[in-house]
Parts: sequence; C-alpha cells; structure tokens
Amino acid sequence: MQVPEIEKQIGINLYSTDTDGLGGQLRQEVEDFIVKEITNREEGQEGKYLILELTKRNWDTHHLTRTLAKTLQISQKRIGVAGTKDRRALTTQKISIFDVDASEIEKIRLKDIELKVLGRSRKSVELGNLWGNDFIITIRNIDYSPEETYKLLEKTTNEILAQGGVPNFFGIQRFGSVRPVTHLVGKAIVEGDFEKAALLYIAEPFPDEPGETKEVRQFVKDTRDFKEGLKTYPLYLGHERAMMNHLIANPADFAGVFLVLPKNLYRIFVHGYQSYIYNTILCQRIEKGIPLNLAVEGDIVCFKNELGLPNSSKTEKVVAGTVTAMNRLIKRNRAFITAPLPGYNTEFASGVPGEIEQEVLDELKVPLQGFNIEEIPEMSSKGTRREILLQVEPKFEVGEDELNPGKSKAVLEFMLPKGSYATTVLREYMKVDPLQMS
Repeated sequence: MQVPEIEKQIGINLYSTDTDGLGGQLRQEVEDFIVKEITNREEGQEGKYLILELTKRNWDTHHLTRTLAKTLQISQKRIGVAGTKDRRALTTQKISIFDVDASEIEKIRLKDIELKVLGRSRKSVELGNLWGNDFIITIRNIDYSPEETYKLLEKTTNEILAQGGVPNFFGIQRFGSVRPVTHLVGKAIVEGDFEKAALLYIAEPFPDEPGETKEVRQFVKDTRDFKEGLKTYPLYLGHERAMMNHLIANPADFAGVFLVLPKNLYRIFVHGYQSYIYNTILCQRIEKGIPLNLAVEGDIVCFKNELGLPNSSKTEKVVAGTVTAMNRLIKRNRAFITAPLPGYNTEFASGVPGEIEQEVLDELKVPLQGFNIEEIPEMSSKGTRREILLQVEPKFEVGEDELNPGKSKAVLEFMLPKGSYATTVLREYMKVDPLQMS
C-alpha cells in the first residue's frame, strides 16, 4: 500500500504491515486521545518542590506552564515537567513547582485544568523521570462494519505482534505536521548554508498551510523584502517575524538570525535532519528484508538501563561469534538493535547494516563533519543511535460510532516508552494522511 506523499518527504516510504487501512479520524473529540504519563517517581512530604498531578484538556504544555507561572506570579523556570504532551488530548502528568505552598494551588481556577497535590520533593520533575506513556485512543468515522473493523484490527495486530512491534520511525510531529520544513532547514545548516536555511524557515510555502501564509511566504521568497514581509505576515508567525526583524537590522547575519529563536526550537533543526536520515535508513533495512527484531553480523545494539529502557550510550557491535547470544538478549528485551542519528563522531555498523547506512549517507550526500557547527556550537551533534523497533502490544475494542451514525469506531490501548510516537503505531492501522491523525 502506498504511503502518503508527505510521509515520503520525511523519509518514510512504507508500512510494515500488509493489511488494508481502517481509514477513520482521530481527535473528533478531545477525549478520543487520552495520555497518562508513567514515571519512576515516588513523592514524600519534604522538600522545596511541590509535586502535582496535572490533568489538562486541550492545552499545549508550554502555554499551560506560562499561564500557571503568570497566575502564581513566578518565573516559568520554576515549573518542571518530564515531557510535553499532545495539545488536543486529555493528558495526565506530574509537574513540580519550586518554593510554592500547596495553599496557593487551591486558588488556581483555569478552564479544563485539574491540579492535585501529591506531596513534596527535594528534586524537580525532569525529563529523566519519564518512562513512557499509556494511551487510550479512539478512531472514529470508520467506513467498515464493526465486524469487518474487528477482523482488520485483529489481522494488523497479529502482524505487529509477529514482527515484535512497529518500526520506530520519527513521526510527522518531528518535522512539522502542516509544514514539514524542520529537516530541510537542518540540512542547509549542516551544509553550512545559513542563508538558505533561514529563507527556508521564513519563506518556503507548503501545500497544506493556509492560503494567506502561502501567499506572503512566496512573496518574501521571491523578493527577500523583509520589511514588506513584516507588514503582511500574520502575528501568529512570531518566529518568522522575529527573524525578519533581525535581518532588517543585520542584513548579512544569516547564522545569528537563528539565535533570536528559543533554544529548544533552533536545536531541533539539526535533530530533524538526523531524524530524516534515520527514517530513510530504517526503510532501507526493511526493504532489504533484514528483520527489526533479529540482529545480523555488523549490527550495533544498545542495552537496557536501570529503568528497562534502551540506553544508546552503551553499545556493542555484533560479530559472527556473538549473533546467537545477542539475539537471546534481544528476545528477552535486554538488548536492542539500533540505527544511526548521524553526527560528526557517529559509530556506524558494519556488514550489511553498515552497507545500508553508507549507501543512504552517500545517496543523500550527508557531510558528517558539517554537524560540528562552529557558528552556533549549541546546534552541533556528535550523533547517537536509536533503537529501530518500537515494541508495542495493542489491545482493542470495536463498536458503533455514536458520533457518526452508520460508522464504526475502534478504541486502542497501548503503552510506549518515552521518545516514541503514538501515531507511529496508529499509522499501521489507519494508513491515512498524517494530517488525519493530527
């Protein structure tokens, strides 16, 4: 089955299952996408950090922490989270607030927000606390009957279980759902062309974005008239407007223009390029018939950490004499096959996996030393490796769709480790344009 064109643009050109797609629609209601964070934290009653359970409905995490900080009249930096959660969803997670009394929380009245005091701690809530997330996701508006839907879900699930999970692709969110430009900007930066990178971010129009933004982007792309761009770009394109302001004041500073962006944004460009290369390598492995859950000679595996999660900093190359033993560890979830997120000091596989990695690097003309970015060192990346199989065991129920008479709905439940995407699992079931899953 053909994948949507937008997925090909981010390095994904296949499905790992051979079944027909359910089609359908996600997030018709906010409660159709439920996420509950899994952490390794146990809270006490002492410490400077107040620990809360936050349940939010239809809130962006960054917007919420800004609003909370403003309500409490504190710096946003005093609020800690283990991970950002989907906006259009019902999500539950832990947060910490430094040096705030529990009584202050009782005064907070925000729509679609529930805060429950869990205790206190000497440590803030941080990314390292996150194990993963539990998902309960409803797919609505399915054209098949409930009986047909059940059979198709069962068949796809059996294929997923037989291959040990699904390919651990980076989903469209990594690149920009409506405007997948992140990796293109990153590629230009790694190639040392900051002018091209800046213009791609500011002015490259994409088919699925609103007509008004396509038009103004095209004008700036054609004319480089940033003063006129400031008059016509909508206010919600704040990052692009800030960059154009900088270029008006500093016409040749195409590297420095990225420093007007938040650090977490400008660092994601190079990460996006690495993710595109990784997706491409993973597809090549699948197309050449090399399993994702069985190591072959030349593979590089990583091992689980104390939380049972893959630890990409601890790796070992599989050689002829260790293939059997390593596959025993992989079967017991103690080792994980990896592919590269390349950088200027990346460890690459050998054998057939190494040939695939090198072929992709050659085909894409990836300049590895370009990941050492002298102009903005914070953008640089030595590279790392990422497990290629997303282990998942979905459970599902099927019924009539009460919101869409005559249609069916499916409710899927599964757990995923941190750093992975629910849509990576759902795409194998739905087989639709990613925008239908956003």
